[in-house]
Amino acid sequence: MNILVCGAHGFIGAALCNRLERGGHRVVKGVRHATAEDERAIDYAGALGPDAWDALLQGIDVVINAVGILIEKGRQTFDSVHTRAPIALFDACQRQGIQRVIQVSALGVPSGLTPYFQSKLAADHHLQSLPVSHSIVRPALVYGPLGASAAFFRMLASLPIHALPAGGHQRLRPVHVEELAEVIERLLDADAGDRGVIDVVGGEEVEYREMLAIYRQSLGFSPALPMSIPGGLIGTGAALLDRVPGSMLTRDTWRMLQAGSTGDGAATASLLGRPAQSLRAFIGPDALALRYRALRTWQSALLRGVLAFVWLWTSAASLRFPRDATMALLARVHLHDTSAVSAFYAAVCLDFAFGVMTIVKPGRRLWLSQAALIAAYTSIIAVTMPETLWDPFGAILKNLPILAILLILLSEDNSR
Repeated sequence: MNILVCGAHGFIGAALCNRLERGGHRVVKGVRHATAEDERAIDYAGALGPDAWDALLQGIDVVINAVGILIEKGRQTFDSVHTRAPIALFDACQRQGIQRVIQVSALGVPSGLTPYFQSKLAADHHLQSLPVSHSIVRPALVYGPLGASAAFFRMLASLPIHALPAGGHQRLRPVHVEELAEVIERLLDADAGDRGVIDVVGGEEVEYREMLAIYRQSLGFSPALPMSIPGGLIGTGAALLDRVPGSMLTRDTWRMLQAGSTGDGAATASLLGRPAQSLRAFIGPDALALRYRALRTWQSALLRGVLAFVWLWTSAASLRFPRDATMALLARVHLHDTSAVSAFYAAVCLDFAFGVMTIVKPGRRLWLSQAALIAAYTSIIAVTMPETLWDPFGAILKNLPILAILLILLSEDNSR
């Protein structure tokens, strides 16, 4: 069978292409930028005319639309990507007499709670109105090692404290991406017929808090400390992060989490010929690699954030420190008058620059420069003011954990 998969480079689309190719199908991959012989350029955010759509469908038997975005960005809007482009594609499928169309939608779209849901639902309704054999697949939360949302939840699971929105009682039934791909493949069989709308869910319904706990256990961690966060506070955070690039917490995702993502597993089990996997089986032999990846996601950010704060605070505190006391300290390292003033302001500026660069341009050279400066400061002070080594507050010795942070960041840069 010749199958056009739109969104072939996406999380679901890539898994689907792999499955179909293993099944012996000829897969034509609809992608934004075509670079391979089996790829076709399709820009859902652009405006393809009817002739262009018709040309893309030459020789195609089945079309699967797996294109989707979670957050709008520039020309990639819900209206263009989820509604207008799919509708144009479906109309072209009707004109070209395509045997079957499968639309990958989302569980919960009939509620119309969010612009995301509304845009998906509009395309679903249009497909249902056409005299084309079709199926609309509405998966629950989809898990996979390469999925962005799955990586986000694994990262949250790896934290020693689980911040649970409104107690974390939202009901979810995640489905593995491989089983979702298998369901779609089975819909291609002649015996499957026109199934209309199929809710695809996993084999176990859990609460959000349970999902994080199961992922954490699967990654090899001891139980985390649960902490309930008021829903109003989560809503405020979602509103503030709504337009932050890459944010997984937005007003839409918060509304969708509140609504839950669960359903009856009978249709999924019927198509698979067996019950779907429980999310307890999602993380298997790849647990160690996923554990490292989850920890690295937040630990590196935390270390950089703390390091940037130390540099910026040191810069500000130096300016507020009594000038006479500062000059007296510099005199002990043999800096006087103009040289002392120049060295002082150079140090303030360098501390500030290091703080800013830690946030905006982290990297190996920066870590080495910071380590060299700290080592030089520490050595000079230890020689000229040895009594600081016995300071009960450890003012100088605290440079050692900072050097350890820089060593960790440097090792991570070297491993990329």
